[in-house]
Amino acid sequence: GTGYFCFSQLELIKMKAMIFAAGLGTRLKPFTDHHPKAMAMVNQKPLLQRNIEYLKSFGVSEFIINLHHFPEQIKSFLAEHKHFGAKVSFSDESEALLETGGGLKKAAPLLQGREAFIVMNADILTNLDLGKMMEFHKSSGSVASLAVTNRSTSRYFLFNEQQELCGWKNLKTGEEKIVRNEAPLSAKAFSGIHILEPDIFSYIEQEGKFSIVDTYLSLCKNHRISAFDHSSDILIDVGKPEAIEKAEALFP
Repeated sequence: GTGYFCFSQLELIKMKAMIFAAGLGTRLKPFTDHHPKAMAMVNQKPLLQRNIEYLKSFGVSEFIINLHHFPEQIKSFLAEHKHFGAKVSFSDESEALLETGGGLKKAAPLLQGREAFIVMNADILTNLDLGKMMEFHKSSGSVASLAVTNRSTSRYFLFNEQQELCGWKNLKTGEEKIVRNEAPLSAKAFSGIHILEPDIFSYIEQEGKFSIVDTYLSLCKNHRISAFDHSSDILIDVGKPEAIEKAEALFP
């Protein structure tokens, strides 16, 4: 009836994104002995600011940022810059680091809604077209879409020919988890960018501190988790000091 119509008119779609900024950033020492890794500078601009501006350029207007390591530095930086004109909420992990899965689950009350949302690591820089990835996600009917590339790394997600997640492997340890045995499987490197449906929270069974990788592996048996391949894009993990120089050449 008309009640619903009024409600849907009031319900403005605001795209949300969660930025994982809680980690200790040990690979970025000595900088991270005194700062959070999200505040690492690339051409005089912190990673956090670069990713907020990047996400805003695709229509994200609301941010959830998880905090643990030097949280006040992130809060005061954002306050100084009036939150870059966006709505910002914090998910406080000061008592204990919860890793990616636990951090996401803790932030669930801030991410609830009817729209898919974006999750991104603070130390990733990319020119991935999120508009295209969102279109792909919506048309695929997936509970989660994972940005991946063909680069070489030590850990890979394994996908079937329909680009659905089936397993994971670690080349360093030789560990392999095959959830769906659907050969041939192709190995793709995860970019640290995901688009998730809000109903994913009703499927997550893990508690406390856990990796989102474990969540995806336990869900992919019964839920579609898709690969969005963006191998032609720029992608740099600014987790190590030598990567900053590279990033500065790519992101002026």
